[in-house]
Amino acid sequence: MATAPANGDSESGPQRNYQVVVAATRDMGIGKDGVLPWKLLGDLKFFKELTLATSDPAKKNAVIMGRKTWESIPVKSRPLPGRLNVILTRSGSFDFATVENVVICGSMKSALELLASTPYCLSIEKVFVIGGGQVLREYLNGPACEAIHLTDIQSSIECDTFIPPIDFSVFQPWYSSFPVVESNIRHSFVTFVRVRKSLAETHESNGKESTEVDTKNDKFETENFSFLPKMIFDRHEEYHYLNLVEDIIRSGAQKNDRTGTGTLSKFGCQMRFNLRKNFPLLTTKRVFWRGVVEELLWFISGSTNAKVLQEKGIHIWDGNASREYLDSVGLAHREEGDLGPVYGFQWRHFGAEYTDMHADYTGKGFDQLMDVIDKIKNNPDDRRIILSAWNPSDLKKMALPPCHMFAQFYVENGELSCQMYQRSADMGLGVPFNIASYSLLTYMIAQVCDLSPGDFVHVIGDAHVYRTHVRALEEQIQKMPKPFPILKINPSKKDIDSFVASDFKLVGYDPHQKIEMKMAI
Repeated sequence: MATAPANGDSESGPQRNYQVVVAATRDMGIGKDGVLPWKLLGDLKFFKELTLATSDPAKKNAVIMGRKTWESIPVKSRPLPGRLNVILTRSGSFDFATVENVVICGSMKSALELLASTPYCLSIEKVFVIGGGQVLREYLNGPACEAIHLTDIQSSIECDTFIPPIDFSVFQPWYSSFPVVESNIRHSFVTFVRVRKSLAETHESNGKESTEVDTKNDKFETENFSFLPKMIFDRHEEYHYLNLVEDIIRSGAQKNDRTGTGTLSKFGCQMRFNLRKNFPLLTTKRVFWRGVVEELLWFISGSTNAKVLQEKGIHIWDGNASREYLDSVGLAHREEGDLGPVYGFQWRHFGAEYTDMHADYTGKGFDQLMDVIDKIKNNPDDRRIILSAWNPSDLKKMALPPCHMFAQFYVENGELSCQMYQRSADMGLGVPFNIASYSLLTYMIAQVCDLSPGDFVHVIGDAHVYRTHVRALEEQIQKMPKPFPILKINPSKKDIDSFVASDFKLVGYDPHQKIEMKMAI
C-alpha cells in the first residue's frame, strides 16, 4: 500500500541526513539520453549491497530519487525491493500504481522531514539519494549530505548530463577500492565523508614549514564516522594495520629477541594500501610526519650520519648511534653518530668500500636508486626494478642491519606500485613509519617518472609486538580511524635529488593523540 503524498513545504521540522550514491565519469558525467551510458554488473551489485544492508534486521533503508530516475528503472525492478522508495515529484497526475514501499514527496526538504518523523524515524536506518541529475546538482554537496559513494568511471565515455564536482574542502576520501575493469571500462568504488560543515580556511602553512601539519586548518568538525554503512566503514585501510596488531596480541607466538624485551610474533604477513586517492598515514595515533619526510630525504641523499637528522630535531636514530650502543655491537672504532653503510649508502653506493660517514663516495659503488628510475622510465615492464638495502658483506659494519630491506617497483596503466619486504617489523613504533616512508618514496619516484602512484604492498617476515607496547596498542586498536590525509607534492620537482622537506604538504590530517611507546634497543 502506498503512503500518501507529502508535498507541503510550508512548515519546517527536523530533517534526516542522507548519503549520495552515484556513478560518474572524471568530468562528473552521469547519463546520456536519459539512461546510464554504461552497464556494469559490479556497479549494480555494489549499489544493491550498499542500499539494502542494515545493521538492524528490523529496519530498512530509504532511497530518494527524482521522477525521471524512477521511470528509468525497469518496470519489473520497481519499486527497488527491500527499501522504501521515495519519489520526488510535483506532478499531481504522477501514477505510482499504489504499491507498497513507495512514498511521494514534493521536494527533498519534505522527504527528509517525512523520514525524520514517526514512523519512519524508527523504521528507516539510512537514507540514500540515488538521482537523478537535477536532484544531485542541488544536493550532492548539501549540508545534510554525510557521505558520497562514487563509482569513479575512469574510462572516457560520452555523457550529456552532468553534476557538480565533489567539494573537497568539506569531503575527504574514506575508502577507495582498487581499480577493476569490466566491459573495457576501468572504474573503482570510492567513498567520501564530510569532515567539516563549511568551507575550510585555506591550507596555507602560515609561515610554517610544509611538513608541519596546520592543526587549525586540518581539524575535522566530524569526529565520528560510524554513520557509514558497516560494509564501507570496515573497509578503511587502517584496519589492515589494526587487525594485524590485534591478531598478533591475541595469538602471536611468544619469542625472545635481541633487545631482551620479549615479543609476540607472527610470520608472513601482508598489508596493501591504495595510494590513488589519499595517503596512508595512520590516524588512530599521531605519526611523526616531519620525521618520515626528513628520514627519507636523508636515505635518498646517501647519508649515514645520524647527526644530520639530530640537527633537524629528528632523534629516531639516536639510540642506535650512541657511543654506548656502537661499543656494544663491536663498533668502538666508529665515531658517535656514524651508523655505517646503512640504507642510504646501499641505495646509492652498493658495493663501495665503506670507511666512515665523512668520506666522499661520489661515483663509487652502484647507484640502485638511479637505476630504478632509469628502468621505470625506459623499460617499465622490467621485472628487475629492485632496490635492496641487504648487503651481507656489509652487515657487520652497520649499527643496525636493515629491517625494511627490499623493494620492487611495478608499472601498469600509467601508475607506479611498490612492494616492500621487511624482515623484522616493530608493529607499534616502526611499521606506521615504514608504511608512510615507502608510500612517500613511491609518490616521489612516480612524479619523477611522470606516473601516478598506484599501490603500496607491505610484506612482513617477523611481525612483532614488544611486550612493553601491548597496553598502548590495545588502547590504539580501540580508536576509530579517521580519513587518511591527502599528500600534495611540489609538481616542479622532477629530479629525485632535488626534493626538500618544504615540497611536501599534508592536507586533512587530524589524527588521534600521540601514544607513547618506548623503543627497544
